[in-house]
Amino acid sequence: MVGYLVSGVAFYGFVGWLLDRWLGTSFLLPIGIVFGAVLGVYLTWVRFREPTEGSSE
Repeated sequence: MVGYLVSGVAFYGFVGWLLDRWLGTSFLLPIGIVFGAVLGVYLTWVRFREPTEGSSE
């Protein structure tokens, strides 16, 4: 679970930092970090949720 969260923040934070450097802005790093955290929580939820009754999973 921690791997999803850390890797999402690290990857999208890095992408945001690269875009900030390339475009000369300063707001994409925090946006990338927040997006990575949200995506990490979502992927963790999808991966470890309990299957519902009647689902094919």
